[in-house]
Amino acid sequence: MTVRSLVTGGAGFLGSHLVDALLDRGDHVIAVDNLVGTQGSSKNLAHVLDHPRLEFIEEDYLEWVTSQALAGVRTVFHQAASKNTVSMRDPERDLEVNALGTLRLLLASVEAGVQKFVHGSTGSVFGELEDRQDESHPTRPRSFYGVSKLAGETYCRVVHEIFGLDTTVLRYYHVIGPRQDDSDTGGVVPIFIRNCEEGSPITIYGTGEQVRSFTSVFDVVEANLLVESSDEAAGKFYNCASGIKVSIQELAEFVRAEMKSDVPILYDDWRPGDIINFDIINDKIVDLGARFNTDWKEVVRGVIRSRSDVVPEG
Repeated sequence: MTVRSLVTGGAGFLGSHLVDALLDRGDHVIAVDNLVGTQGSSKNLAHVLDHPRLEFIEEDYLEWVTSQALAGVRTVFHQAASKNTVSMRDPERDLEVNALGTLRLLLASVEAGVQKFVHGSTGSVFGELEDRQDESHPTRPRSFYGVSKLAGETYCRVVHEIFGLDTTVLRYYHVIGPRQDDSDTGGVVPIFIRNCEEGSPITIYGTGEQVRSFTSVFDVVEANLLVESSDEAAGKFYNCASGIKVSIQELAEFVRAEMKSDVPILYDDWRPGDIINFDIINDKIVDLGARFNTDWKEVVRGVIRSRSDVVPEG
């Protein structure tokens, strides 16, 4: 019997790669996405939109989700989220998407008899570094986004404890790879690459000394599949990150060098809610069996190559 899996945010950067992996293993996949995060485009799923086992639903998951909609679904991969940039512009919408929507999806999953709920959260729930960040690091978010995501993952814990739904929370850090949004509200890697392509300056917010733990999207997808199949992961929280530390200055200089670009690097004020440093411990998920590519330069090169292979729309 074909397994039915749901991916919220399935037309997004991470969600579309997860859809690929689930189709490859033989699942019937329901991908729900209102396309807000991709400026109305389903391009990330263009290569599979005609797949006989893909059901793509262009709708806000908050309005779509009911226990009837989840009938027959074995696993929910909850990847839909409001970005940090959205949280500054419309914090109430951010709360609605990241917290209320997650609660609705959890309760509908309980009613529908879903077997597994994998929730994509973020390291932003921790806030600024106080000590090396294992899963027990204090949660003191510095942004509306961090607050709403913390609420969402807390709902996962409470629903697990009250109703017994098998939930696992993955806290993502600085995920990079093909298909990531390169708009001004997108990811830092594709933004820097686009700057070099266009010959426009690279802007660093802050000093450039802030560090990030760049993590391949393909490793994050594998981590989702890993915790889905692990009884040990039930009710657990995991740091889903490579654990490396790369400064934004180092990233900017590397992208310029790889693209043989001499665009200037400019500096602007810190953005509200920005976290300066991360020092992530990923031992817990590695002990479970996850593996991460720590060669961030090769991952960035892969993003550069993928952009040269894209056929422009229209």
